[in-house]
Amino acid sequence: MNDPFSLFGLTTTPLELISFVLSVATVALNIRQVHWAWLFAIVSSATYAVVFFHSRLYGDMGLQFVFIGTAIWGWQQWLRGGAMHRGLSVSRLTSAGRAWCVAAWLAGFLLLSFFLRTYTDTDVPYIDAFLTAGSLVGQVLLARKKIENWQVWIAVDVLYVGLYLYKQLTLTALLYTLFILLAWMGLRTWQRALRADAASNAGMDHAARL
Repeated sequence: MNDPFSLFGLTTTPLELISFVLSVATVALNIRQVHWAWLFAIVSSATYAVVFFHSRLYGDMGLQFVFIGTAIWGWQQWLRGGAMHRGLSVSRLTSAGRAWCVAAWLAGFLLLSFFLRTYTDTDVPYIDAFLTAGSLVGQVLLARKKIENWQVWIAVDVLYVGLYLYKQLTLTALLYTLFILLAWMGLRTWQRALRADAASNAGMDHAARL
C-alpha cells in the first residue's frame, strides 16, 4: 500500500506524496490568510506522522500530533482570537515576545534532545530536537498571526532540507525547499497586509479627530 516508487527520478511513497500535496496547499492558504488552511494542516500532519515514524524521525513524528492540536487552536484564533472575539489581524511581536520565543526554543531543544537521546533509537537527536522546538515556536506564532512566524519557518526549513536529504526523504526535502520560497512569499505578503492595516488605522484615527 505504501511501497516506495520512483516519481520523476525521485524515490517516494504514496503517503509521502499525499502529505506533500496537502502541505503545499496548507502553506498557500496560510499566505492568503484563509482559515481553511488549518483543516489541511490537520490532515497533512496526520499523514506525515506516519511517514516520519517509518524514517525514525520521532521528534518530527511527535511534532505532527502537536501540530494537530495547535491547528485546532489556531483555527479558533484566526476566527475568534481578536478583540471582541473577532478574527485576528497580522501583527508583530514585542521585544518581550521575541525574548520569550528564543527562551522557549532553547528550552524545547534541551528537553527534546534529552528525551530523543535517552528514550529513542534516532541517529539525529540534536538536529531533530532543535528543528522540532523551532517548528513549535513557528506554529504558535502562525496561530497568533505574528509576522515573525515566517522568519522562523525560513530558518527551520533551510535546515530541514539537509536533514531530509540525509534521511533519504527526497520528496520531502524538495517540499521544504519549496517551503523556503513560500515562507519568503508569506513574509512579503503579510508585510504588505501589516502596512495596509497601519495605513487604514491611521486614516480612521485622522477621521475621528476631524
